[in-house]
Amino acid sequence: MKLRKANLSDAASIWEILQQAIAQRKADGSEQWQNGYPNEQTVYDDITNEYGYVIDDNNAIIAYAAIIFGVEPAYNEIKGRWLTNGDYVVVHRVATSNAVKKQGVATKLFNMIEDLSLENNIFSIKVDTNYDNIPMLKILERLDYNYCGEIFFGGAPRKAYEKILGNK
Repeated sequence: MKLRKANLSDAASIWEILQQAIAQRKADGSEQWQNGYPNEQTVYDDITNEYGYVIDDNNAIIAYAAIIFGVEPAYNEIKGRWLTNGDYVVVHRVATSNAVKKQGVATKLFNMIEDLSLENNIFSIKVDTNYDNIPMLKILERLDYNYCGEIFFGGAPRKAYEKILGNK
């Protein structure tokens, strides 16, 4: 398994994984991703902007995330307080293939993102999720992300988390 930047030839696989995640969110009774976002254009934009990353396992795409080395404007205003004010990595649109559900791939993805952040000398990761996205909330808790407060993303309140990375 390796984390790599997505390319346009990965777009169909990424979109399939996101559609599976959208269906799962709906089946779980979540409102997250039920309003036309993310969509195929989101995938192409992520790839074009070099935000899209995949876990490639023997030439099969099994997970996806948008990893942004830069500022997330929605994070500028928080009801609460971030742990740090310096550079950070933003993680959005995390999804894993149904073929690898319950195998720890999302946790592995976050571990790989932490390693990538450290390789780029960024020591903070910020992420947000819906209040009703229980699987993601459990992952963030298990990986020691700190709840920092509430941000608004896409017009809806979201739980905001940050993790400060040390040298591994």
